[in-house]
Amino acid sequence: MQNLSFYKNGMHLDFGIGEHGELLLLNLSEKPYDREKRWEEWTANAVEILTTGGDRDGHHGAKQAYYRCPDIPVYVSHEETEDKLIFHLKSAALDIEQTYCFYENVKAVRSFVKVTNIAQEDVGLDAVFSFRMSGFPMDKILIPHSDTCKEMNWQEYAPLEAGIPIKSTMKRVCVSNTGSWSTKEYLPMGAAVSAEQTLLWQVEANGSWNWEVACLWEDWCLSISGPNEQENHWWKNLKPGESFTTVTAAVALGKDFDDAIAQMTKYRRHIAYRSPKDIGLPVMFNDYMGCLGADPTTEKELPQIDAAAAAGAELFIMDAGWYANGGWWDTVGEWKVFEERFPNGMGEVFDYIRAKGMIPGIWLEPEVMGVNCPIQDQFDDSSFFMRHGKRVIDHGRYQLDFRNEKVRKHLDTVVDGLIRDYGIGYFKFDYNIDAGIGTEVNADSFGDGLKQHNDAMLSWLDGVTKRHPDVILENCSSGGMRMDYLSLAHSSLQSLTDAYWAEGTAHIAANSGTAVIPEQAAVWVLPKKEDDLNQVSQWMVNAMFKRIHLSGENAWLSEEAANEIKTGIAYYKETREEIPSLIPFFPKGLNYYDEEWKVCGYHGEGKDYICVTRQEGEDVLEIPVSEEWTKAEVPYPVRMAEYVKLEKGILKVTIPAHSGVVIQLTK
Repeated sequence: MQNLSFYKNGMHLDFGIGEHGELLLLNLSEKPYDREKRWEEWTANAVEILTTGGDRDGHHGAKQAYYRCPDIPVYVSHEETEDKLIFHLKSAALDIEQTYCFYENVKAVRSFVKVTNIAQEDVGLDAVFSFRMSGFPMDKILIPHSDTCKEMNWQEYAPLEAGIPIKSTMKRVCVSNTGSWSTKEYLPMGAAVSAEQTLLWQVEANGSWNWEVACLWEDWCLSISGPNEQENHWWKNLKPGESFTTVTAAVALGKDFDDAIAQMTKYRRHIAYRSPKDIGLPVMFNDYMGCLGADPTTEKELPQIDAAAAAGAELFIMDAGWYANGGWWDTVGEWKVFEERFPNGMGEVFDYIRAKGMIPGIWLEPEVMGVNCPIQDQFDDSSFFMRHGKRVIDHGRYQLDFRNEKVRKHLDTVVDGLIRDYGIGYFKFDYNIDAGIGTEVNADSFGDGLKQHNDAMLSWLDGVTKRHPDVILENCSSGGMRMDYLSLAHSSLQSLTDAYWAEGTAHIAANSGTAVIPEQAAVWVLPKKEDDLNQVSQWMVNAMFKRIHLSGENAWLSEEAANEIKTGIAYYKETREEIPSLIPFFPKGLNYYDEEWKVCGYHGEGKDYICVTRQEGEDVLEIPVSEEWTKAEVPYPVRMAEYVKLEKGILKVTIPAHSGVVIQLTK
């Protein structure tokens, strides 16, 4: 066996060339590979491509860890630079490039595969894996469940609890998404935790995706891919000379889960999109949640604008309903202002926002058209997702197909017109349906049509930011139903949830650092007019060191409660320049929904911040912290200082029920 060893940013990557010329990833860890380890029989190929008509060798059931193409891709050569490893392989029909990307001082690798048909006939692709390795340790597997208003619901399982005993033949853990909501059931992430290390991965796909952990005799095997035929109705017919490139996958390496999250956070900051106008992390007010809902009028908006400005907001976003008279769900798509809502024109509202020193923003749902949209008959079937000769309808809407030039031009006209006519500087792009497995129009399979559309939609977003580089784009899908890092490579912010109650938001906000970097993580702050100061502070603490989305009954708060919001926003502004360098950590471990206390931390320069919220539960919470810290201060709300004590590496927190506190630790 030929051995190939590389050392990148503290990571050892050890490859072998098997007896048939296959490329094997033998080791990804902080330690060099143990050359005495048995590998030949069961180690998974690093590059695996399943082609139509190919044999699936091994007694495997549904799992893909045993798969062997009859025509194994053979190693040809490789090239190494400081930030890349590119392996060149060939089979009889395919030319293959496996690329691994690296980032300075980050223990993470980004992986993708490009295949090109070099044969004289078509090649059917059933699956192409973005990343593949086996032989890593795993005592627990962590799976991030998701649901609307219940995002970030991580659960941990021993392998037996997950149903995959060692030496398992058929069983696997397969976490998968099919459809245009990429995170409706799971975040596209997972982790293998052991006493030796934590391996944390993410799939960078805004539609269908998969990861699988299975057993190869005595080794765990991880397979990551975008859509494939078995799980997602994706199949690609690759014509001679045609190429296909997979979605990217990223794998981070840490001594433990917190360290792996730190490495993934650093990596994400390399790929995240940021609008120039969003670099300063402006505070946002959005008039929807617990506020005006989808019923904006000039009369209703002006008091909200006054209250938002007084609280310290720097952006004011008019949410849904500006285009409709009453019921609007199944009529969306024309995006024409309903003038009766604004007697002197909608421009009056946006002028008033600017006069108050804020940037105006607006809500738009560009990817759908209601079944009763007044202009839907101007678009033929090629503009929409189709299956079995019928338009796909979900929740009273058609799914637009962004490969269609007429669709893109229509939305360009809408967006450019709103910017030109109203000076819009912020778009909340929402998406409230799931279009299912895909479309048959101009596609080799339903899943192929979905992926082509998803790629075209992101290309359209890039066109918006290219024409309007200062515009800020928010990615929202009924909250966090499309919370993936392909989307966040094209949008500045991510709406974490549509949860409208403090305790649900507290859980999601506390776990948000697992999935979204703090400077992209938008958290609702939704005070109610009957809330006392403790409840208001809990809302504010939820959003600290992330992004503030103020709404709720802010305009109707008592003077005392309004001052509490204002004080919290003022503290946020004092510390927000630190946010793009803060590293999330979890001093009490991951937060679970049934816990009364929620805790998250952020490592800063010469300090740590810890955010704590409480619903009910025990009166005292003890949090272990580094003994290097000798001082614990409460910068917000300062009246809570008496409830926090630091004693020999233990924080004792006794805040009242339904409240929150920010703790700053220093030497």
